[in-house]
Amino acid sequence: MSTSPFPDAGASPVFPSQGSQQGSLQAGDERNLDSILRIPVLVQVVLGSATMPVANLMKLGRGAIVSLDHRVGEPVDVMVNGRVIARGEIVIVEEDNSRFGVSLTEVVGPADAPHNG
Repeated sequence: MSTSPFPDAGASPVFPSQGSQQGSLQAGDERNLDSILRIPVLVQVVLGSATMPVANLMKLGRGAIVSLDHRVGEPVDVMVNGRVIARGEIVIVEEDNSRFGVSLTEVVGPADAPHNG
């Protein structure tokens, strides 16, 4: 099973420079690209959020339920290093029914992503 959230992660990426006047990547460029592609990034799936006063937060304990702003079945945000890159649906991983996953339904472009901050 692939750990990548992207279905085509195993395919060779297409870069604008590959079809440009410069031709194919040089050996040094391939090593640099390989180094970049190995950089780990933090992938988070945001199920929802909640806002509450500090007084209510301090009352929370084991078994407390915090209502989130998302409903069951609504798309969740997939974030990489704090930036929304996609939306998807929560699924149960087939190989292990005790784990959740996310099925991407939309890849978000920079203009589509909500501003965080």
